[in-house]
Amino acid sequence: MLEGSDRRSIGRADEVARLVLKQPKLFRELIRCLWHDDPVIRMRAADAAEKITRVKPHLLQRYKSQLLGLLAETTQIEVRWHLAQMIPRLQLTSLERQRAAEALRRYLDDRSSIVRTWSLNALAELSQNDATLRSETKQLLEDAVRSGTAAMRARARKLLKGFSIP
Repeated sequence: MLEGSDRRSIGRADEVARLVLKQPKLFRELIRCLWHDDPVIRMRAADAAEKITRVKPHLLQRYKSQLLGLLAETTQIEVRWHLAQMIPRLQLTSLERQRAAEALRRYLDDRSSIVRTWSLNALAELSQNDATLRSETKQLLEDAVRSGTAAMRARARKLLKGFSIP
């Protein structure tokens, strides 16, 4: 259902998301597709998984270790931005949050503005549960307001409004 030839199209990813929401046991197969040889299938699987976990974030928890590994290793833009959206939905230990934050900071150098924007968002979300990340994240947000792309500036301004360092 996720096959196709055009990475600019989500194909049947929405249909897959609806199907998996009705049959959560299929989530395992969807997660496996994040490592598929075909970049279109990886992209569409990431899109569907992100949409599903907006509603059922607990489905991700079982795959935490694998997803943190993928976060660190993937270079595919579409997979990166969806992982940046999903990772903050995980229940992470302090060490896992640090590991995720390290990967997300590397994403800030990605050529894609969408990846950079979602990475900023993810870092802000992760820092809500980790005081050691707050100061650096606040600085990254302030830097983005000054010199980021239009999307990054807008997102950083919004995130800074609710951002506090005790």
